[in-house]
Amino acid sequence: MIKTPYLLFLGDAPDHLAVKVAQGIKDWRPENAVGQLRLDGCKADLGLTDMTLAQAKEAGAQTLVIGVANRGGTISATWRAVLVDALEAGFDLASGLHNLLRNEPELVAAAEKHGRSLHDVRIPSVQYPIANGVKRSGKRVLAVGTDCSVGKMYTALALDAAMKEKGLKSSFRATGQTGILITGEGVPLDAVIADFMAGSIEYLTPDNDDDHWDIIEGQGSLFHVSYSGVTMALIHGGQPDALILCHEPTRKTMRGLPDYTLPTLEDVRDVALTLAKVANAGCQVVGISINTQHLSEAEADAYLAEVEQRLGLPAVDPFRQGAARLAEALAAL
Repeated sequence: MIKTPYLLFLGDAPDHLAVKVAQGIKDWRPENAVGQLRLDGCKADLGLTDMTLAQAKEAGAQTLVIGVANRGGTISATWRAVLVDALEAGFDLASGLHNLLRNEPELVAAAEKHGRSLHDVRIPSVQYPIANGVKRSGKRVLAVGTDCSVGKMYTALALDAAMKEKGLKSSFRATGQTGILITGEGVPLDAVIADFMAGSIEYLTPDNDDDHWDIIEGQGSLFHVSYSGVTMALIHGGQPDALILCHEPTRKTMRGLPDYTLPTLEDVRDVALTLAKVANAGCQVVGISINTQHLSEAEADAYLAEVEQRLGLPAVDPFRQGAARLAEALAAL
């Protein structure tokens, strides 16, 4: 088990989107977020207390969590020095990066010397099967997006909370490192061998009560040429009964792909639904989640109203308004 509470390491993150791992922990497990550690040049701020390693240790933090999800998931030389210092100061380390802690000789040596633990969250711990496409009991909903980092995980967590508030049966199913750090379990999907990705999602969402909803954390985007494969595995392995479209309206190009513009919500609806019906002919798009953090209250209200009228589906920002209307849409199926 990863020891809590955490000191969240933001490194030299170039923008706030790059610290979505730390943001997710801060939002959904605030009791585990003692403070943040930032390096010179860091352009992200969670609003937590900036701490040194010594201050965080005195405040009770036990694990330094790398809260950055950078392109390629790499550990820089600058980070490595701080991580060694953390081990020497008595912290365990936890990371969801592709660049594994256990593959860093300096970190392994420091952990062994000081009796600390290295936790690589992005390592599958199960021998997943190849997907068989057999229909499972229970219900499933998947968030699909116009791009990466538009709020699919936040939507799923907010929806799970709203379902439980209404007395409905639901489970959040984590498929990425942030969700796993928040809930303590799940499938690190983008680290699963390609042939077994869809099977891992079948494994994650087994047979359940007929009125139980598995709320599957979305990944990537069908329209993002770097990460579309993980989305495809979620769609076919998850066999969703319902889809929720996720979008950030101020973004002009795909994250990390400046030559690719974002698709429309209609494009995502049509493509995702067509592919979902391969595995579940009854799948429906039931709602839209809009990340309006860069819009004023009035702009957000106007945009949500326009999208709702245009697509004929409930459109909400789960952060500003909660996910109750999305939960009601699922309950109505």
